Amino acid sequence: MKKLLFSALLLVSGVSANAQLANGSVAPNWTFTDLNGTTQSLYSYLDQGKTVFIDVSAAWCGPCWNYHNTHALRDLYENHGPSGLPSVVAGTTNDVMVFFLEGELSNTEAQLHGPAAATGAAATATQGDWVTGTTYPIVDLPNTAAGQAFMSGYNIAYFPTVYKICPNRIIEEVGQATAANLYASVASCPAPASQPADVAALAYTGALVHCEGSYTPSVQIQNNGTSALTSATVTITVGGTTVSTGSYTGNLATYGVANVTCTPIANFTGATLSVTVTTTGDASASNNNVSATIAPAANAASQYVTVNITTDYYASETSWNIKNSTGAVVAQGGGNWADMTTGAAGQTVQTPVQVTLNPTQCYTFEILDAYGDGICCNYGNGAYSVTDALGAVVVSGSQFASSEQKAFKTGVLGLNEMETIALNVYPNPASDVLNVTFEANNADFVITLTDLQGRVISSKEMTNLNGTQLVSFATANVAGGSYIVTVASNGTKTTKNVVIK
Repeated sequence: MKKLLFSALLLVSGVSANAQLANGSVAPNWTFTDLNGTTQSLYSYLDQGKTVFIDVSAAWCGPCWNYHNTHALRDLYENHGPSGLPSVVAGTTNDVMVFFLEGELSNTEAQLHGPAAATGAAATATQGDWVTGTTYPIVDLPNTAAGQAFMSGYNIAYFPTVYKICPNRIIEEVGQATAANLYASVASCPAPASQPADVAALAYTGALVHCEGSYTPSVQIQNNGTSALTSATVTITVGGTTVSTGSYTGNLATYGVANVTCTPIANFTGATLSVTVTTTGDASASNNNVSATIAPAANAASQYVTVNITTDYYASETSWNIKNSTGAVVAQGGGNWADMTTGAAGQTVQTPVQVTLNPTQCYTFEILDAYGDGICCNYGNGAYSVTDALGAVVVSGSQFASSEQKAFKTGVLGLNEMETIALNVYPNPASDVLNVTFEANNADFVITLTDLQGRVISSKEMTNLNGTQLVSFATANVAGGSYIVTVASNGTKTTKNVVIK
């Protein structure tokens, strides 16, 4: 449902197609005036030790209206909101604050008051009276630089978006949950700062893929102490051996964050890095560690590669690019593929794209999903791969969230090795049987069906073939997904992507 809403949102609101602010990110501060004329500031409540929930919705949004009328956020506010605020019960736990933020910047306040007029342009439509009966503050985001900064800073890609923000500024999208489940999630927030010195390793910020040579780790730290953090030490180990160190010096306020760049690791070929940050008098060791697995580069046999993408139902959300070692984009595609027009779920095989790169160079393939749920599962099991000129899979994958990156290094392939075999596969998508036709010239051939991880599903060897050939694979018992057909003969390989339903 959120996917369908997202499509409508792009059409009528001008919200850009970015994935939501990632869980674990630091929430930007904001200050706005609510409908009652009260100035509301996010960090002022966080500094009081409150966990803040924000519902970013639009007056015209049907799913937003449905969730609003469950009164989950109203119940959360009245039973757990700040003591002394209107409608908050006397026995409140006093550890939560709730806001409704109208995210359609082109609207008017009148839309929030109703009456229902759910048809027409977003600038005039509304589901009803959002104000009457809502006891927690409502903010009508202004169509100003401040409102635009909020929408871009929080990467609001669809309505409703419900976020939980812990006192340490860390954000999590919690979705349309019940009041009980929302309050239960407060327990996962770290306790408010109470000790003078407490440094935390917040996130690993170095590259998660690496091609070759020296590698530079980096980590984001946070001051969870009540006193300013003036120094901290970062130690990075692999299998218990220290491979890199870093240090912070400065004047980091409570809940402030900083990025520490550590010493380079020479001749790095990928590993799981264990990161520990400490400071003098550190009150808690439980928040000192993070880890990250850095994937090494795969090797392509050629400087010629082919990008193969099978999207889910919402093809328009998927895009890809190839970056060189300096981070410059040298090839890209997608972002404008057509969504499927029928059915609730499915897959779309996109036309393979052939890319010529520089030989013996490092590149990063990146696939992105604008909605933030990859090309998987409920909307069709999509997949991707990059193959070299010999048909070998260089990098591949299927399940990811907002994006995934994988490194590879190109090889050198002569033109004589680029000779291809005339090949066709049908039907595509296939269900019960997959037919492979190719042209043979008095040679031996191997015809193989593999998945995107290179695992052989079925293979046939045929000798002394000549002329047009037809080979069939039974696929009734093969799991649905994307596969690769390879026809090889005398060192020459040709591949075709196919989807099996």
